[in-house]
Amino acid sequence: MNWFEALVLGLIQGLTEYLPVSSSGHLAIGAYLFGIDGEANLGFTILVHVATVMSTLVVLWKEIDWILKGLFKFQMNEETKYALNIVVSMIPVGVVGVFFKDEVEKIFGSGLLIVGCMLLVTALVLAFSYYAKPRQRENISLWHAFVIGLGQALAVLPGLSRSGTTIATGLLLGNKKEKMAQFSFLMVIPPILGEALLDLIKGLKGEETLGGVDTLPMIIGFVAAFISGCLACKWMINIVKKGKLIYFGVYCAIAGLATILFSLL
Repeated sequence: MNWFEALVLGLIQGLTEYLPVSSSGHLAIGAYLFGIDGEANLGFTILVHVATVMSTLVVLWKEIDWILKGLFKFQMNEETKYALNIVVSMIPVGVVGVFFKDEVEKIFGSGLLIVGCMLLVTALVLAFSYYAKPRQRENISLWHAFVIGLGQALAVLPGLSRSGTTIATGLLLGNKKEKMAQFSFLMVIPPILGEALLDLIKGLKGEETLGGVDTLPMIIGFVAAFISGCLACKWMINIVKKGKLIYFGVYCAIAGLATILFSLL
């Protein structure tokens, strides 16, 4: 991977992580077009995901600071309940990460057909959430957090949008749009940082490599993903508030069909 490819893939990750169009799917498509092996590129993918987590910390620092201050009061307050929701939402994806990590990595190297199919699933999920009647629940319950976490676990598949799946699941459960956008972006922070830490430990032990990508492309990809992620995160919160997810559903349907046709040629 050269610096230009890393720049483009970093921008793709930053822009599509928050938009409900599947960053992993678009990264897989971009890597395929550049002739980069998907499974070998997994280390770079993890790095740019960490970059977008950092952009989440910057954009939503006010909310994160609110949660942390509440936790250190050591009371069962609103902040503690919110943190518990995040912990509960991590359970499904944690199970997938611990017991099915190798299988997921193989899927990332399985070609574009699965990406196209999952983009179509993303389109359907967004369409269902758009036409669902909102109940405008103020607070996300523990049960809802777990169900939303199931959506996040399914979204490890390339082409199935994590933000789209989690936000749509929350909306179908009757939660407020702005609440779901914020929760969706916050709930992904611990799993991605945890995965990155585990891969770093394995790399230091020599059990796993980061795909052989040079240092300069890694840095360029990280910076590109971070900057574009900050912009996309702010934009996406406003989009969800206005209820315009259906446009991304149409895009995912077109992109999914095009990807499937391209993979079959």
